[in-house]
Amino acid sequence: MKSIKNSILIGVAALTLTACNAKNEESGTASANASAELEGSVLIDGSGTVYPLMAKLAENYMLEEQEGVSVEVSRAGTSAGFKKFLVKDGTDFNDASRNIKDEETQAAEDAGIEVKELKLALDGLTFVVNKDNDWVDQLTPEQLISIFTADSDITKWSDLDPSWPDEEIKAMGPNENHGTYEFFYEKVLEEQDLKPSVNLQQDYSTLVTLVSEDKNGIAFFGFGYYAGNQEKLQAVPVDFGNGPVEPSLETIAEDGDYATFTRPVFTYLNVGHAKEKPQVLDYAKYVLENANKMAGETGFAPIPEAESKENLDFLNTLGDK
Repeated sequence: MKSIKNSILIGVAALTLTACNAKNEESGTASANASAELEGSVLIDGSGTVYPLMAKLAENYMLEEQEGVSVEVSRAGTSAGFKKFLVKDGTDFNDASRNIKDEETQAAEDAGIEVKELKLALDGLTFVVNKDNDWVDQLTPEQLISIFTADSDITKWSDLDPSWPDEEIKAMGPNENHGTYEFFYEKVLEEQDLKPSVNLQQDYSTLVTLVSEDKNGIAFFGFGYYAGNQEKLQAVPVDFGNGPVEPSLETIAEDGDYATFTRPVFTYLNVGHAKEKPQVLDYAKYVLENANKMAGETGFAPIPEAESKENLDFLNTLGDK
């Protein structure tokens, strides 16, 4: 009798499961699609500044969301990345530490590529010096400009302050491939020529090493690279007129104390690829939903949620097309 009773219970369970499956099939596959496993690749290149944030997002997405999707993140630099993005069969995203330029927009139109700008976070242009530099406790924007520009006669620390060392300033920064260079050159220097002696590098890690090994070094890059190397470098507080302000997640804001050196960072999406490849659209949505959560971990300040939602609403319309 016990065996018969168990058989009946198993049979009822099987019938119930069959009925539930049939009901799900009748109601459509929306819920299944919402959690469907995707496959394929997502290709991203561009800004070295944005790289730590995008790499973190990609890692979490592959581990926690879609194990079958390979998200490949490279860091050729903003300008170099756009050259890989604005071509037929180019990358799916281009990270950028500046807005797309008119000539790049024209290149997109010429190639028949629809581009969508997605604002990710806020970054603060950060100037760093060697840990053993015990004289620079603050600088003004004007002093920083004089260190880097060709028409300035500032070459030694003592030229800025007679009490400082009579040693040559070793100025460094990212090269022309990077949006950080372009932001500095266009917005801060107002397109004044740099001193020939300024050491421009492709890799931010190289700049970190050079400054950490040279007591007279000073370099600029995004706040995230300083935040990740505070044991090797010290940030220079900047006096914009109301006392020195040190870059931090609290001061970096478009309307805050560090606003002069604050800039938004972006990723640009190939809309056609998002329409054609489900994994690209899914990843774009994931980025907008999670960038603010991960921004602080990688040295960025978050943007208003309303801005992320506006772009997310746009992406949601692509899934209907």
